[in-house]
Amino acid sequence: MIEWIGSYTPVQQALIATCFTWFVTALGAAMVFFFKEIKREMLDGMLGFAAGVMIAASFWSLLAPAIEMAEEMGNRGWIPAVVGFLSGGLFLWIIDKILPHLHQGLRTSEAEGIKTHWQRSVLLVLAVTLHNIPEGLAVGVAFGAVASGIPSANIAGAVALALGIGIQNFPEGAAVSVPLRREGVSRIKSFWYGQLSGVVEPIAGVIGAFAVLTMRSLLPYALSFAAGAMIFVVVEELIPESQIDKKTDLSTAGAMIGFAVMMSLDVALG
Repeated sequence: MIEWIGSYTPVQQALIATCFTWFVTALGAAMVFFFKEIKREMLDGMLGFAAGVMIAASFWSLLAPAIEMAEEMGNRGWIPAVVGFLSGGLFLWIIDKILPHLHQGLRTSEAEGIKTHWQRSVLLVLAVTLHNIPEGLAVGVAFGAVASGIPSANIAGAVALALGIGIQNFPEGAAVSVPLRREGVSRIKSFWYGQLSGVVEPIAGVIGAFAVLTMRSLLPYALSFAAGAMIFVVVEELIPESQIDKKTDLSTAGAMIGFAVMMSLDVALG
């Protein structure tokens, strides 16, 4: 698979990889055809798993390579790591304040972002779409970095990141579609909304790959930016949402397992 994807240009690689992560989101959303609801404990574990994958990916696949790249370019590794990381968090903070969205278990009146009269189902989908922006960006930047020729960037590591993001997208897709079905939305519409939450990943992936190809010197900043955006989502969205019921055992176990899975993928393949 690595040889096959290596035959394409970096932007094409990013598109293929993020289409894969989008497809896995759709597979997760398809669970709505088999289940009408997911127990809250199960949902908490799934959200924790997603958080663990994103935390591990932020370090192993993004921050660590960013520091190595900066040093290989003759710069101080910590400067682009810190600047990019905080910039990514700031970017997601701005999006969080602007994009209308609603988290599971909350009333429509508690929606965040600019106030709108959009349907509850749309607001729920946008909450997960917010998660997927930095995920697609991270995959795109990783594949774009491979073309830079820097030793610390390799196709296997980018593939590992895409696989990890794809794995955690499965429960995210189900976490959108099944609750929508429970609220009375038809199975087909619930599936449609669930997979739609992942459509932003190919868009963000292509943008990320193209950006680093045109501005090679910004590579360490771009990788750190994606890491900061992902950590913002984990701390602001995933962890609090996974602990709404105050039963933290499953969400914590999910986070530990997710971290271990992503770390194993990155170390084994990257």
